Parts: sequence; C-alpha cells; structure tokens
Amino acid sequence: MISPSLHPEPVRASCRPRGRLAFGLTRRTIWLFAGGLLLALPGFFRATWGYGMLAWDALVLLAAILDAGRLPAPQQITIERSWSNAPALSSETEIQLAVEHSGEAILECRLVDDLPDPLVAAPATYFLRAFPRLRATLRYKIEPRERGDAKAGAVYIRYGSALGLVERWAVADLEQPVRIYPALRQGEDQEIFLARGRQIDLQLRRARERGLGRDFESLREYLEGDDLRDVCWTATARRGQLITRRYQTERSQAVWIVLDAGRLLRGRILDKPENQERRGYSKLDYACSTAVALAQLALFSGDRVGLLVYGQNVQQRVLPGRGHLHLRQIVEALAQARAELSEADHFRATATLNRWQPRRALILWITDLAETAMRPEVIDGAMQLLHRHVLLFVAMAQPDVAAIANARPKNVEEMFRASAAQELTTRRELLLARLRDQGALTLDLDPAELTSAVLNQYLKVKQRAMV
Repeated sequence: MISPSLHPEPVRASCRPRGRLAFGLTRRTIWLFAGGLLLALPGFFRATWGYGMLAWDALVLLAAILDAGRLPAPQQITIERSWSNAPALSSETEIQLAVEHSGEAILECRLVDDLPDPLVAAPATYFLRAFPRLRATLRYKIEPRERGDAKAGAVYIRYGSALGLVERWAVADLEQPVRIYPALRQGEDQEIFLARGRQIDLQLRRARERGLGRDFESLREYLEGDDLRDVCWTATARRGQLITRRYQTERSQAVWIVLDAGRLLRGRILDKPENQERRGYSKLDYACSTAVALAQLALFSGDRVGLLVYGQNVQQRVLPGRGHLHLRQIVEALAQARAELSEADHFRATATLNRWQPRRALILWITDLAETAMRPEVIDGAMQLLHRHVLLFVAMAQPDVAAIANARPKNVEEMFRASAAQELTTRRELLLARLRDQGALTLDLDPAELTSAVLNQYLKVKQRAMV
C-alpha cells in the first residue's frame, strides 16, 4: 500500500499583526454606540438627557479600551496546521488547525485557512474558543479538486474576548508546498483484486506451466513436435543428439504503464452531467488513478513496473522496478503529470519505449482516439509495439457522445446529432477492431469504469501467461 508519509508535514508559526491598525470595534460595540443615540431624542426637550448620551458612549468606549487591553498580542498566539492523510482525488483529507496563546482571556477566534483552488473552491471561516495556555483544535475536511503541486497559504485569525467589544486581526505565515495525488484505491475493492492476484500467482507456482513462458527451466531430449527454435545447439554438440530447452512461466515480468498526456486527455468528465457547477475530473486524472491501482497490483504480484507519461516530449519516466519506494516514485510522478494543449507525439513515445524495453513486456497504453478523417497516429504507433510486446490498448470514451448516440431523437436537429455520434462510435470500433486483428487487447470504456476493467484484464493476462 501507499506509504502514509505522503501527507505534508505539520507547520507551526507565531502570529503577526495584519496591518498597522490590526484591531477594530465589533458589531456589538457599534450597536451599543447606536443605542446611546436613543438618549439624544429626549435631549431636544431636556438638555440633561444629551449629557446622558455622552456618558453612555464614554462608558462603552472605556469598556472597549479595557477589553482590548485584556487581549494578547498577536506574537503571543501560535497556530499549527497538520494533515491527517495525503491529499488525493476522490477522497477526503482532514486538516487540523491548533491555536495556543499565553494571554489571560478566553479568546473567541474566527479562522480562515488560505488554501489554493486545487484544494478548495473557496476558503471557509471556522470558529474556535481558545483557553489560556491550552491547545485548542478544530478539524475540517476538504476534497481536492485537481492533481499536482499547490501552495497552501497563511492562516488569518480574528480574535476577541467573551465580552466581544474589540477584536484584533493577525496572520500566521503557514505557507507550505502541497502535492495532490491521484485517487489511491485502498478500499475493499482493491483488496479483492490483490487477493485474486495472489491466488493466480499460487496457481502458476504449483502448475509451473512449461512452454508458455520464456524463463529457462531445464534441458531434455528433443521430441517430435518440439519447436526447432528451442534446440540448444551447444548441448546437442556435446551429447551427439538433439537437446531442447524447457521453459516455465515467468514469475517476474515487466509491466509498462504508458499515459497519453496530449490535448485529448484534457477533457473533463462530470459524475452527474446535470450538475454543471461542479468541475469534474479530467480523463488524465482517471488514467493516473488507474495507473496507481495497476502499479499496486502488479508490484504485489511480483512484477516490475515502469511508467511513461508523454506529450510532445516525455514528461515523466520511471524505469521498471519493485518495492514500496518504487511505488512511491510512480505515485509522485503521476501527481505531476499534466495534460498539454497540443497533440501528443505517439511515434516518439513508441520509439522511446522500444529503446528502454528491448525484451518482451506487457504494455498498458491509456489514450484516446482523435476524431479525424485519417487514421490516428496512435493506432500506427501501437502497431509498432505489437511486434515485440503484449499490448493492452485502452481508449477512453466520452460518456456524453455515447448518450447522444443511444438517445431517440425528437426533432431534426437531434437526429443529425445522433447520426454524427453514431458515426464516431462506429469509426472507433473499426479502429480498435484493426488493432485486435493485429493481436492487441483493446478496451473502449467510460472513464468511471476504467480501473476495474484494466485490473481484471491484467489478471487475465497473468492467468493465461501471455507475456
């Protein structure tokens, strides 16, 4: 599983005044001053009532000055921000704010944590009561909105006493870098896939299927029907008769995850199409989440996992490896993957991958198909990999296009839209069928169904010893 050390470290700082005049009268004090004006009305009839108004206002002002004197200076207040878990898409992150002060009064605090847009749509205001020389804490939850690196800002505080006549304004400089990761599957569904992977691994160990893999096991005499390519000529020369090699299923294979980060992966998918206010995740976000889940499963199964994220150039590269630290490296790389504005260079990615992985491997390629009259370059690039590798080619469908294609048109405009959508769907099917004819495994799925389908397909490849 992912190491819990992914979450940001706690930060702590003393407050400083927010501006030169970092204090002000509260709404309660203003209303008390306004109440004194009521005494001015009888003053039109008797002058002594006018003096009563002045005395009332002076009393309120004196109380406000005494209340302000009881408040601690900003430098006497310390604020700490800590994170309970790593910020990731599709999961809640709990943040704790802790306030301590060395004053004598009980403080009523209003806190605003300045978090960036990738973490929250807009910062909220939180209320906290802080007792002298005691640590007061509040917890709130957020759901990150976008992967990548962000910067959490300062914490702003307004505080006053229980009397509530005066409040002071301060700020704690708690700026810190925060990395938002892809969705990390650690629930029951992931445990099911891991258990199934362990079962398949045990079955292969017991069966030790000979002839399906390419790991050398032993030598034996040549029998009719054996492949001549498996004849060991050096052993044949020593023994004077044909000797052939026997192979067993590989227990450790290379699995490459290749992600297209071109413009087609910038498209955003709404969980509920009718909810246009909430910004959905991009196709690349779904692809990165699938990559994390597959990396966990493949490493658990004993395979070596590599990563290639590319646009016009290679964005992220992680050579095949094993272990928790290697998984951490993959997750860090996926968090920094960014969809580009231009079309990705698929041929460059293919050439790079063939150079880094000369031996046979399983390639998971997550991309999308451009809607052009010509055959997309990604199809030609995928065919170049089929000569050497086992390719699982995944095209991410657009749910709204499928909905239009399957809908019954009610007027002429909807009829033309449905016809165009059906033509796009048919063309995608033909392109993927051509890849299947060349020996590729293909999937054309909605992004929400991507992870489970890819993990199931990986387990089928392992079970059938196709690599």
